[in-house]
Amino acid sequence: MNKLISVFCVFLFLISCSGDSSGDVLLPSEVLNVPGTRYSASKTSFNTTYSSLNNVLAEDERINEIIEVDLAANARSLGRVLHPLKVVLFQNPELDSNLLQRNQLAGLDLPHKILVYQNSDDVVYALYNSVAYLVSRYNLQETENLDQISETLEGLATSATSAEVKRASNITVEAEEGIITKVSNLNFEETYSNLVNAISLNENFKVIGEIDHQTNASDVGVNLSPTKLILLENIVLETSLVQSSQTLALDLPLKILVWEDEGGMVKISYNNPFYLEERHSITNHQTELEQLLVALDEFSSVAAAAN
Repeated sequence: MNKLISVFCVFLFLISCSGDSSGDVLLPSEVLNVPGTRYSASKTSFNTTYSSLNNVLAEDERINEIIEVDLAANARSLGRVLHPLKVVLFQNPELDSNLLQRNQLAGLDLPHKILVYQNSDDVVYALYNSVAYLVSRYNLQETENLDQISETLEGLATSATSAEVKRASNITVEAEEGIITKVSNLNFEETYSNLVNAISLNENFKVIGEIDHQTNASDVGVNLSPTKLILLENIVLETSLVQSSQTLALDLPLKILVWEDEGGMVKISYNNPFYLEERHSITNHQTELEQLLVALDEFSSVAAAAN
């Protein structure tokens, strides 16, 4: 009897892990345990997988901006070696604006991104943040088009890898988990300008992209308060961390969101590097993580004209 109960409990556990839109029931050994992600193991090479992904993105007229980051190339510029890995960020304002209108803070994880990487066993993966992750982190329950966003992301991963998409064992996180937010003493434009200047004055960091979520939303007829995202990188620190965990590249480049809420309060938000350490199981890199945290704290404090 006890043996039958144990088997039944295991069965219930596996059933409970099978949600989030067509996610398979997976044994722990088969799961990439990055909380909140979905992934697919490619049936082709890294180059073919990544090219397939880019081709599908290029053919989608709803996608209006694509940013690519080649972390292996960054590593080579430092004389270091990483297995092939690239992350591509892409925008679909028609779908994303609904999320942003519901919660501007979601702009920290938008645009969507897919990481393509090859591990030490030469297995190529496409990895992305699930809709369930976005919904739980930003309280986006009952937002329109969630199923459509999920289907779009799954379709991209499937097209790139020619394989089915699976899900991590933990598909959700706590609301605003790992996010640091500061209130600015200045207006939106002053805050944003200060932030860009602060980053430019630090020779170890570089702004590699800027996303104007408000303008993108306006282009599809959605009203949104000022919301801009800055993408920045420090390839020395990032390379060291990615050498510990390739999946960290999913949360790179680093991001800082400046946004004005409905009450006119200007805020600055970014990911705590130590949250990323936990999410991606990074070990023995406390120094690099602390350096990133200090830098992000300094940039945001200067931007907010904090006393």
